[in-house]
Amino acid sequence: MSNKLKVGILGATGMVGQRFISLLENHPWFEVTTLAASPRSAGKSYEEAVGDRWKMTTPMPEAVKSMVVKNVNEVEDVAKTVDFVFSAVDMSKDEIKKIEEDYAKTETPVVSNNSAHRWTPDVPMVVPEINPAHFDVIEFQKKRLGTTRGFVAVKPNCSIQSYAPCLAAWKEFEPVEVVATTYQAISGAGKTFKDWPEMEGNVIPYIGGEEEKSEQEPLRVLGKVEDGVIKKADAPKITCQCIRVPVLNGHTAAVFIKFAKKPTKEQLIEKLVNFSGIPQELELPSAPKQFIQYLEEDNRPQVREDVDYENGMGVSIGRLREDSIYDYKFVGLSHNTVRGAAGGAVLCAETLKAKGFITKK
Repeated sequence: MSNKLKVGILGATGMVGQRFISLLENHPWFEVTTLAASPRSAGKSYEEAVGDRWKMTTPMPEAVKSMVVKNVNEVEDVAKTVDFVFSAVDMSKDEIKKIEEDYAKTETPVVSNNSAHRWTPDVPMVVPEINPAHFDVIEFQKKRLGTTRGFVAVKPNCSIQSYAPCLAAWKEFEPVEVVATTYQAISGAGKTFKDWPEMEGNVIPYIGGEEEKSEQEPLRVLGKVEDGVIKKADAPKITCQCIRVPVLNGHTAAVFIKFAKKPTKEQLIEKLVNFSGIPQELELPSAPKQFIQYLEEDNRPQVREDVDYENGMGVSIGRLREDSIYDYKFVGLSHNTVRGAAGGAVLCAETLKAKGFITKK
């Protein structure tokens, strides 16, 4: 028998589910043993259920092709086969909240890519380099759910990964105001150009719900645990515009920032390139060796050049310079379906295992 933890993927046939499968192929700690999806996919082999909708650039792993897909709604049946699950289900927010808690109540930890629980007070929303201490709130959540090992943990929205790490790296300079415009890839909508040909040569200046998430979620990540819940930070004040652009993978952010304590450009760059956390200290399997890179060239970061930095788990920053209205401005880039989605969740699971929250059943 393998010593690896047995993993289930809820919502396995969608784009993020597919990304989980790709990232977990040959993972040293985790082995995908169960795939679950909607009732229309249940009972089919994974290869049959996905059909011509495989959206990754790498081939479907052989190990999952013949796996029979389970019905995600048959919670007990799925839960008994795994040590924990990743959630990427496509349901309404209320349905997601319920099903993720139902899995947790079977004593199965849930590491979710979904937004449904991001504001549940006792559910940690974590970027492991920034706020792993928020996992401590899990003990309070378990009391609420009546569990001993089951819980829900989430990762934040893909759109904030290209600039929120900078706010954490620059915390000592006290960022007070941030204006960010994100230029977001179509894979963030679960699409490719084959699915969405009208995006070619097009820009759509609206992504539903994205601006609110981009303004508020960094404050929760930068907040702290108090009285068994996570209290969001008061600063900085953040305002965002989120725009869909004709790029497959990679969210770019153009950001203006004002500080209470005025740093030099050199200080800001030094803080970025030396910023690290538990994933780097513990050398977790999915952790980038260097979380944030700073690029000196005027025309970087670029999606084509930089989106796969550190296998898509790193963040690229460039064009940091003084501004005539704010203190500084810069451009950030992150891979939205790796660091921003499935990869970020895998790193959360690795951190949870390292901290003893996820174990064999």
